[in-house]
Amino acid sequence: MKRTFFKTNSRIGRLAGCLLTLGAMAAASSPISAASNSNRRMLIRDITSIEGVRENMLVGYGLVVGLNRTGDTQQTYFTVQTLANAMQKMGVLISPTQVEVKNVAAVFITASLPPFARPGSHLDVTVSSVGDAKSLSGGVLLMSSLHGPDGQVYAEAQGPLIMGGYTAGSGSNGKEVNSVTVGAIPNGGIVERDISVDLHDFKTVSFLLRNPDFTTAKQIADAINQEFQKTIASTIDSARVDVDVAQAASPSIPELISRIQNLTVKVFTPAKIVINERTGTIVLGGDVKLSPVSVIHGNLSIEVVTTYAAVPGPSVYAPTFVDNGQAAGGSAPAGAGGSRNPGRNESNGSTGGGREATAGLAPDATVIPETTVSVTDQPAQTMRLDEGADVDELVNGLHTIGTTAHDVIAILQAIKAEGGIQADVEVQ
Repeated sequence: MKRTFFKTNSRIGRLAGCLLTLGAMAAASSPISAASNSNRRMLIRDITSIEGVRENMLVGYGLVVGLNRTGDTQQTYFTVQTLANAMQKMGVLISPTQVEVKNVAAVFITASLPPFARPGSHLDVTVSSVGDAKSLSGGVLLMSSLHGPDGQVYAEAQGPLIMGGYTAGSGSNGKEVNSVTVGAIPNGGIVERDISVDLHDFKTVSFLLRNPDFTTAKQIADAINQEFQKTIASTIDSARVDVDVAQAASPSIPELISRIQNLTVKVFTPAKIVINERTGTIVLGGDVKLSPVSVIHGNLSIEVVTTYAAVPGPSVYAPTFVDNGQAAGGSAPAGAGGSRNPGRNESNGSTGGGREATAGLAPDATVIPETTVSVTDQPAQTMRLDEGADVDELVNGLHTIGTTAHDVIAILQAIKAEGGIQADVEVQ
């Protein structure tokens, strides 16, 4: 029996498995001391900040004008209302319901106010579209007030926008690079209110660790006391070290802070593994140690292929037929719109029978699916780590047995569950 095959795209599923055999080895070993951990010498200024000396967030609302018909549409009502309010301040009264402009966009303005900013100092500001503007390219921000968390005005912003992206073309032929609805104005903000911190009022200078750690905090306090040859610093907790200004007997507090910030201390990095399962990113600290462990990794691949065969026989799925004229032994229907050769199929030039299959298959053909399943099981790859193995050995071993990033994530989580990783695993 002759069969005609029609190959189609079928679902191909791949099942990747990972078999982990984990266990602690019987060998006895001494605990890893803190002195064996890798450490670095860092300036205190790079790992701490001063309590009370901080930036403040500012936010404002305004209008960007001068756009090339890429601004907010009429549906963004608050843009037209803001424009009407701005025009009223200029002495021009307009009705928001009768205004239709496409060169204006409503925006939010954000900036950071430095700790010792004085009136007249300049700030960098960021401008972001609020409505449905297509692009802010070529726009100019009108003067807008920037408010702090307390609602007070601390700065004013104005100026032309600098864009980090662009658009070309439109619709399916268009191309967009980076964002065109967020722009920046370097030095576009001017500080209007003095909120500088007076260091002369400080009785205690507190150094706050950016990465809290008791060992590092003690190192900082010891380095300060050794520098001044007396006890002026004390460790409050893992994130704070206080320095007594009176005991330091320094000519000025800025000089005291500068002297302390230029001291170097040993920084002990905590053993930590950060895993991002969404992107497959894994970051392992250099101090991560592993107990003896064995890993067995293998791949199981299943492939399913489906083909369709057309064979003669009673049709299960009847094709659609079109009557091209008189069938054998019959007469043409009335009103056929002209004479036809009753024995000729006009669509393909064949004779005998006026019925034509429009589905492209022979009449009374049956379509039968045929499925082929193939399974491939690759030999397992084995890796063994001895006592005290570090990150380099783990990464190199996993790379050697051909694991992917997602396989490594599963392996690390399994080793952690078994107790083979002496580190904190953080999954994002």
